[in-house]
Amino acid sequence: MATIGDFDPLNSTVPATKIEVTVSFVVLYVQGIGTKEWREFGRTEVIENTLNPDFVRKFVLDFFFEEKQNLRFDAYNVDTRSSNISKHDFLGQMFCTLGEIIGSTGSRLERILSGIPGKKCGNIIFTAEELSNCRDIATMQLCANKLDKKDFFGKSDPFLVFYRSNEDGTFTICHKTEVVKNTLNPVWQPFTIPVRALCNGDYDRTVKVDVYDWDRDGSHDFIGEFTTSYREFSRGQSQFNVYEVLNHKKKGKKKKYINSGTVTLLSFKVESEYTFPTSLHYMSPYQMNAYAMALKAVGEIIQDYDSDKMFPAYGFGAKLPPDGKISHVFPLNSNSENPNCVGIEGVLEAYFQSLRTVQLYGPTNFAPVINQVARCAEDVTDGSQYFVLLMITDGVISDMVQTKEAVVNAAALPMSIIIVGVGPAEFDAMEELDGDEVRVSSKGRIAERDIVQFVPFRDYIDRQGNQVLSMARLAKDVLAEIPEQLLGFMKTRDIEPRPASSTTTTTPPGLHKLRI
Repeated sequence: MATIGDFDPLNSTVPATKIEVTVSFVVLYVQGIGTKEWREFGRTEVIENTLNPDFVRKFVLDFFFEEKQNLRFDAYNVDTRSSNISKHDFLGQMFCTLGEIIGSTGSRLERILSGIPGKKCGNIIFTAEELSNCRDIATMQLCANKLDKKDFFGKSDPFLVFYRSNEDGTFTICHKTEVVKNTLNPVWQPFTIPVRALCNGDYDRTVKVDVYDWDRDGSHDFIGEFTTSYREFSRGQSQFNVYEVLNHKKKGKKKKYINSGTVTLLSFKVESEYTFPTSLHYMSPYQMNAYAMALKAVGEIIQDYDSDKMFPAYGFGAKLPPDGKISHVFPLNSNSENPNCVGIEGVLEAYFQSLRTVQLYGPTNFAPVINQVARCAEDVTDGSQYFVLLMITDGVISDMVQTKEAVVNAAALPMSIIIVGVGPAEFDAMEELDGDEVRVSSKGRIAERDIVQFVPFRDYIDRQGNQVLSMARLAKDVLAEIPEQLLGFMKTRDIEPRPASSTTTTTPPGLHKLRI
């Protein structure tokens, strides 16, 4: 039986006279059982201006008692905005197993960071807790009134820090709000948090909230605190959810002290959360999921026909941070200005990172993604570029009418659509889009070309475990119709192949770009 361990690296303590750390983060790597290769699993958030960062972001792992699950933690000081690890200063690392963390007294493990000869790198502390089966997520919004003034030239720059209580009476940080500048009456943005992160499924467990005044140098001023519980929060906006912010140190000094302001719950709602362990998107440390395998199999072949190896990659059907807005077409790299990823490895990296930041959410609409690529194809109809849209999905289409219209429109453009269906769903809708027998039509218009090729991923799963061979068959079958579809478009537009030159010998004439 596998349980889930939730742990966070905390308090990298380094003597200030030895090393200066202003902006830091930690990267977790897991080691594959068969390959022994280290693969990045996730990163904490970046924390500024402290030698003792207390990270909010958690790593959720499946724990297998019978297996040795090797982990590596690398700490860095941020030098640039680059996501490339090599661009940042290495502060030290630590190796352990997940079993060591879980098996430590109180599931708390403290180790010394090492890796820089002759230098003390500080300590790193882990805590682990078995997650409950609670799969709900809570969205709430709070405001404050008449908080203490902390800034000499202004008012205060308040923010909230939430902590859940542990079985041993200690507290673990679980959320920080944004900073609201220069006000004693802040209204914070709504935020979403898993209920198990807030209270681990124990609705009466104490939740402590600290109120701070933000300072640029990291020495944030404590305004006060209050305690509550998930059960209290769940009552919603009421007189029960107006909390006095108390500063006990200040109260002990001033006889007439009443409070340091109040915090009020403005709204609270609970929704069911999609979970990765039961999701086709679930990221196992030991093998790729079906989405990643299909992307890698098809992408590694098709990228050879792309001149610059830059691929715009999009997701669809998710709630996006920070406000939980539902999107049906969003860049996997979170860069709306430049959604391009470098090579298929870059697409995979963006996909894995996106899974850690978005919440899967329906409905699943195909049309927005198809239309997004179609807009790009509309700008290049001279035969110099041909676009290939690879869609990997579980087969549940919520906008079939709009999707058919999008396919009919796209059939007049230099583009093809490959759909790989993953999971056990019935793919009748996909078969309808694949116009091998009956051409797709919409509002009386029939697609001028068959541009959709669909295959179910399950047909290519090798029961003997030979994934290399099975993925090669998948790529061959889904790409088989692309050359004919490309030539069909060129012929209907009377576009002839361009003469080959010494600088373009690796690129087929008339095919200068393929996009995913």
